[in-house]
This record gives sequence, structure tokens and C-alpha cells, in this order.
Amino acid sequence: MANRTTIQRPPERQTKQTQHLNSTPFQHLKKLPTTFYMSQCVLHKHEILICGGFYQRVCYSYHILKNEYKFICEYPRDVRLHGHCVVKLVDNNKHSNEITLLSFGSDWDGKKKHTLIMKYVSVWSNASKKSNELNNYNQWIPLTDNQNHPIIIGRDNDVYQGMRALIGGRNNNFIFDLNTFQFIKHNNIPSDDTWYHCFVSNSENGQGQEMIKTDEKKINKIDIAPLFRYGYIYVNDAILFFGGLNNFNVSRSLHKYSIRENKWTTLKNILPSPLYNCVAVLSEEDNDIHIIGGQYNKKDIASTHIKTKVRIWDISQLSKNEIKFIIQNWVRSLQIKFGWINDFDQIIFKYSRMK
Repeated sequence: MANRTTIQRPPERQTKQTQHLNSTPFQHLKKLPTTFYMSQCVLHKHEILICGGFYQRVCYSYHILKNEYKFICEYPRDVRLHGHCVVKLVDNNKHSNEITLLSFGSDWDGKKKHTLIMKYVSVWSNASKKSNELNNYNQWIPLTDNQNHPIIIGRDNDVYQGMRALIGGRNNNFIFDLNTFQFIKHNNIPSDDTWYHCFVSNSENGQGQEMIKTDEKKINKIDIAPLFRYGYIYVNDAILFFGGLNNFNVSRSLHKYSIRENKWTTLKNILPSPLYNCVAVLSEEDNDIHIIGGQYNKKDIASTHIKTKVRIWDISQLSKNEIKFIIQNWVRSLQIKFGWINDFDQIIFKYSRMK
């Protein structure tokens, strides 16, 4: 295994804010193996894949059930990460142990770009070592076309710092066609300053995308600070925002945006400490929100990993396990002895997500 390059972790700040953690709706999990900010994370079954960060090339897998981390690989030495983007390519086989990740971006001035691909097999399984030896799994390699020519996603003069990307549509592409390795279309977003923003799909099948961005003109009308570099997750009809940066002020606030109602809400609870450049990941199985890494300020980088329940921020959101427990109580109290099938669980679960 190659030598690992890591950033030395600064000592954790023992402040009133961090000491207050136990009285907040956030649970402190095992610390990150190194500091991460401007990172990218992808959920894969019971794993959260942490893929690099600001000039941080190392990648880890966090096992949600074990509360442990395992080293995956490092980005190539000539790759400089500065607000990069990682997406999981669509795989129709949900039970497959293999997924494919795509990473792309540029350094701060856009001169150095990268487009890499990784075939990932869980480092927690026995198959990972054998797969890695045979097929170059679990390592970042250049994306190439059918003639083995390197492919770079991005135009020469553009800076891809703090970008966001979605894969969707009928052919599971984003503006770049993953089948022909060509751009489909170039468009400009009607905003002068769009980076480190929120970009989510507002349809269940992923065929319709809409970018939700904290727009200063709209936000000033409802007294919500214009933030960016926040963590966010999309659940049901709502987007939850965690922390962020407003000019030089780091926020502890949490906001909720309802897409259907076009309504912003400032939530009563706050983060244990001011935080920005963090990543939020939703574990749909248990409806836990994981908030990973980030910065308290320009000097102090977080090695913290905290989680909270979705239902705390939206009482209508219950996990599959919680709904199953409620159904079991119904069946027992109503003395239903036969005729109940698993499909009924799925119907009730979907209905509980509707307003």
C-alpha cells in the first residue's frame, strides 16, 4: 500500500458550544481518521464513502452500523482537489456489491482539471482484496473513451470550483453525455455567483432536476441570511440546510425549504457549533442525517462526525424501521392473523411520505 498523505489534525476545540453537544439533538460519532472539508460523500448501502477534500487526497469508507472507518485509496498525486464533485453512476441492479463513482473538478484557477472514475467494491467485504488485484477496483483512474483516450469534463477556460452535479434524465446523463463522452448543451445559470450551492432532483424518477439556491433577493424578503458552503440533504418535499457561510460569518443555523410550498423556515434548533464547508448525507434506511467534517472558522478544521434524526426536523418523516414497528403494533392490536404481506408495508411507507 502506498504511503498515505494526510493533513495533521488540529486539536479539537473544547468550547461551551462543543460541551453543549449532549443537550442537542445531535449525536457525536467516532471522529474522522483525518480532517476533511470541502469533501464529497456518497452513500452505498451501509457505507458513507468520503472522497477527498480541500487538497486532501485520501478516501475512506465509514460503516454506519459498525461506527468505524476503513481506508479505500488516495487520489493521484497530480490531482489537486478544490471544491470537486463526486457522483454515483446509476446502476439498475440495487443488490450489486459494485458501484461506479465519477470525480471531476479543477483547482482554484481552473488550469488543472481532473476527471476520474472508480469501480468500488466494499472494503468491508472479503471480495474487495481479490477484486482490487484483478480489475483495478477501489482506485481512481482516468476516465477514457472507447479508444482509451482520456476524457476531461469541462471547458478549457472555465473554473469548476464548488460545482454540483446530478445524473438523471431518460439516459441517466448530466449535461455531459456519459455514453458518447460529449457535452449535450452549455447553458448559463441566471445568477452572477453560483458555487458551493444546492442542486437536487425534485422528481422521484430523477428525470426532472431543479437547482435550489439561496438567492439573496428572495432571502432578504424573509430575513434568512444568504448562505453558501453549507451542508444539505433532500428528503421528501423539503431541503434541510446545515450551517454555512455569510461573508465572513459562520452560521450555526438550520433552515428548511419546502419545494412544493416555495417556503423557507428557520428551525429552532441549532448546530452544536458554527460550521461550514461540511457535508450532509441522508441514510434513508434509518432516516439519519450524517454531518461530516467542515470548518469552524478559517483556522480550525473539524474532524467531527455527528448525526441526527430526520423526524426531529420534520415530524412527518419516519424511518422504514420505525414504520415497520408501528405496523407490527397495528397487526398485533387488531389481531390480524393472516393475509398481511410485505407489499402492504411498502404501500404504508409511501403513503406516510405524502402530505
